[in-house]
Amino acid sequence: MPIYEYHCNGCGHNFEYLVLGGSEPDRCPACNTGEVCRLMSTCGFVSKGSGGQTVSTSASSSSCTGCSASSCAGCGH
Repeated sequence: MPIYEYHCNGCGHNFEYLVLGGSEPDRCPACNTGEVCRLMSTCGFVSKGSGGQTVSTSASSSSCTGCSASSCAGCGH
């Protein structure tokens, strides 16, 4: 069961939600408005070379220059 990231257009709160049976959140948990939309989430991956060494990883590149979290939902920005 996937966990998706959502954004509230009403208050700006980002949150994660476990989607069970296709039911998405209809309200923001912070302000209770119905102005939520699903965000495009990044996924983590690791590329290995022919000798088994790590060549690249997506977790090391954060889009936020102010922290080292792998996604904005992890740090709240």
